[in-house]
Amino acid sequence: MFLLLLLLMVACRNSGNKASEKGNGESDQYRMAVEVVLEDEADMNRLLSQFAEIKLEKYAWKNHVVLFGDKSDTAGIGEIIRTSDIPYEIKWYLHPFYIFDKLSCCADTTVSSSWNDYILTANLVEDTVLQNEYMAYHKTQFTKWPEVAQGFCHAGFQQLLVFRSGRQLLLVISVPSDKTLDELDPKTVENNPRMVEWNNLMSRYQEGIEGTSDDETWVFLDKVSTEKDLKR
Repeated sequence: MFLLLLLLMVACRNSGNKASEKGNGESDQYRMAVEVVLEDEADMNRLLSQFAEIKLEKYAWKNHVVLFGDKSDTAGIGEIIRTSDIPYEIKWYLHPFYIFDKLSCCADTTVSSSWNDYILTANLVEDTVLQNEYMAYHKTQFTKWPEVAQGFCHAGFQQLLVFRSGRQLLLVISVPSDKTLDELDPKTVENNPRMVEWNNLMSRYQEGIEGTSDDETWVFLDKVSTEKDLKR
C-alpha cells in the first residue's frame, strides 16, 4: 500500500509540474481560457452576442468575461477580436502553471463523467520577489506540501488549474456535476492542518483585482447561459 501511494504521489508531481518544468508546449491536453476586460460594463450583452457562436463556456464578473474550455473550440475568436468595435482588453490563459488531476493524484482514480467548473480570479501582490516565491511554492508543492493534493483528493475535486497573465491569476476548480464547491471545499481542510497552513501562507501573496472591495481577494465569475443571465 505504501508503495502504491508513493507511486501515485510521483505521478501527481509529474502531472502537476509539467507546465512549469517543461514549458508551454507540454500542457496542451488541458483546457484554456480567454479573458475580455471591457472598458464599459454596459457593452456586456453586445459582447456576448458577438461570442455567441464560440463553443467555449462563458463566465462574467462586472466588466470581465472569461471564455473557458477546450482549445479546439477557440476557432473564430481571433476574427471576432480583430473586427469588434467594442473597446476591451484581451488576456490569454493558454497553459496552466499548476495542475492537479484526480486521475494522477488520488488513490481513488474514479473520475466523474460530468463536471461543474468554477472560475475565480485574483492578483499577485505587486512585488516581484513575492511573486517569484509564490511560483516557487507551487512548483514544489506536490513534493514539499503533499497535504494540499491530499486535501483536494479528500474533497473530491476532479481537476484544479491555475493560470497566470502578468500579475493576474485565474483559478479553475472542477467538481462532479452533482456536487457544489460550497459543499466540497470545506473537506479540503478536514483533519488537515497543513492545508490550513498552506492557505494562510498563500494569502500573503494575493490581493483582489481592480473593482474588488478591500476585504475581497478571490472573486467568482458567474456562468452565463444566455444574455438574460447578464441583465441585473
